[in-house]
Amino acid sequence: QVQLVESGGGLVQPGGSLRLSCTASGFTFRLYTMTWYRQAPGKERELVATINYSGGISNYADSVKGRFTISRDNAKNTVYLQMDSLKSEDTAVYYCKRASPPLWGQGTQVTVSS
Repeated sequence: QVQLVESGGGLVQPGGSLRLSCTASGFTFRLYTMTWYRQAPGKERELVATINYSGGISNYADSVKGRFTISRDNAKNTVYLQMDSLKSEDTAVYYCKRASPPLWGQGTQVTVSS
C-alpha cells in the first residue's frame, strides 16, 4: 500500500522541541524529494521544509529557518522534522508529502502552548 504515516506530534511548551517522523511504504522512498507542510487554523497550508532524494540539499521557509531541521534515513524509509525553539505560531497540523507525484500523509497535530 502506497502511503505516508506521520507521528511525533503533541503538546509542547514555548521554547520546547519535538521531532516528527514520516514513514513511507509502497514506493521507492530513496528516489523522491520529500517535504513537510503545515496548516494552522484558518490559514492556508504552507511549505515548511524540503529535502532532496539523497538528503544533501534542504530548504526552509523563512519562518522556521534556524529552528527546524529536516533530515531523512533512506534505509528506514523515513523523513524527520526536528523542531526546536518552538513558538505558539508553530501550532498547526503538520503533513508529510512526497513532492512529485504528490502523496500526502494524514497529518499530525503540533500544539505549542503553556
